[in-house]
Amino acid sequence: MKITGLRPLIVSQDAENIKQLFEELGFECRHTKADIEGGKNTNYNLKDVEGHVINVASSETIPQDLTSVSINVDNFNEAYEFFTSRGYVDPRGDKVTETKSALSTLLISPSGFAITLTEHKKD
Repeated sequence: MKITGLRPLIVSQDAENIKQLFEELGFECRHTKADIEGGKNTNYNLKDVEGHVINVASSETIPQDLTSVSINVDNFNEAYEFFTSRGYVDPRGDKVTETKSALSTLLISPSGFAITLTEHKKD
């Protein structure tokens, strides 16, 4: 497994306002992905002029905002096994979200550290 990207991720029922907040701080929305969970959720990728990147994702079901580390990998299954063998669990019951361009899931460590694991599909 190789890590191909690493950045903070904020998941919220109020993602649009959080995205706007970061835009007011000088971030530009580089990419919007709206086909998550059948269109129920949207993910925004923002970057500032210094190269700092943050992702903001919507969720209709999350009870409060969650900040995690988004980890992009070249092999989702291998990375999933790596983290789950160390006690990380999917709070949604091992539910992997699959879109046209990615496989992704949220994993939480026994101490509460959250990561979002993603493999981007290649064309």
